[in-house]
Amino acid sequence: MTVQTKICGLKDPVALQAALDGGADAIGLVFYARSPRAISPAAAGALVGGVADVMKVGLFVDPDDDLLDSTLEGVALDLVQLHGAETPARVAEIGARTGLPTMKAFKIRHVEDLGAVADYDSATSWLLFDAKAPDDARDALPGGNGITFDWRLLAGRDWQHPWMLSGGLDADNVAEAIRISGAPWVDVSSGVESAPGEKDPARITAFLNAVRAVQ
Repeated sequence: MTVQTKICGLKDPVALQAALDGGADAIGLVFYARSPRAISPAAAGALVGGVADVMKVGLFVDPDDDLLDSTLEGVALDLVQLHGAETPARVAEIGARTGLPTMKAFKIRHVEDLGAVADYDSATSWLLFDAKAPDDARDALPGGNGITFDWRLLAGRDWQHPWMLSGGLDADNVAEAIRISGAPWVDVSSGVESAPGEKDPARITAFLNAVRAVQ
């Protein structure tokens, strides 16, 4: 099995080039103002406007129509990632409005957290499984908190849609995460940073090499 990779939260050309040079299959752009990885539509358009042969993913958290419209005016995306409390109806509405496939993120801590996935089968095209922040976590973000969950919860499951594993992955643990979960895609953000929102090109390269080594 060839495992594919997404580097999320890119903001600068040096980190972007490291992702492209390393063979990333997808790049993520965060359109959520609270995130240290947030980027404006204009800046995102300038950053990835000439990028081809890689999937460009826009991450949103409970976006309204104005944000979706203004973002897509500034940057051409291939996939809309929804990381908030979007209902199945809203996910389907966003897909219809943008004309793009959507990926719904699910926050996982216990097996019961997987129960909602079936509700989105007809609403979304992709699934993403991320770690749920602890209940007592202060100022936790919807994603990119650098924590893992029990990857065994995903092992052996046959999902209707393609899916990505996220949450606390880095070059040191991604091979084990793939082995245990069977993930066909892995998504990394904080695990390739030197500080919140600051991507480290060397860590991006190391992560991509680590994934390639388990092929």
